[in-house]
Amino acid sequence: MPFLVVVTENVPPRLRGRLAIWLLEVRAGVYIGDVSRRTREMLWEQLSESHEDGNVVMAWASSSESGYDFQTLGQNRREPVDYDGLRLVSFLPGAAPDL
Repeated sequence: MPFLVVVTENVPPRLRGRLAIWLLEVRAGVYIGDVSRRTREMLWEQLSESHEDGNVVMAWASSSESGYDFQTLGQNRREPVDYDGLRLVSFLPGAAPDL
């Protein structure tokens, strides 16, 4: 199942509008949908070109051991790391996690 989730912060309104063409915005900046790999890659290209000073995370169902994969754009205190083949998230030094 090619389920997709995109979370955006501080991206331009035109980019949010573009995402809303392909995905359902269930909360401000949170988009979900069931799209093909080709559509997901096209959306990633648009996000990469237009996120400006904002940040983005895109996650989707995959056949990996965890059952998902994700990629990020822009600055955020959370940083993707590879730990023995598993994609995890680490906090950047000096950034306290939300409790």
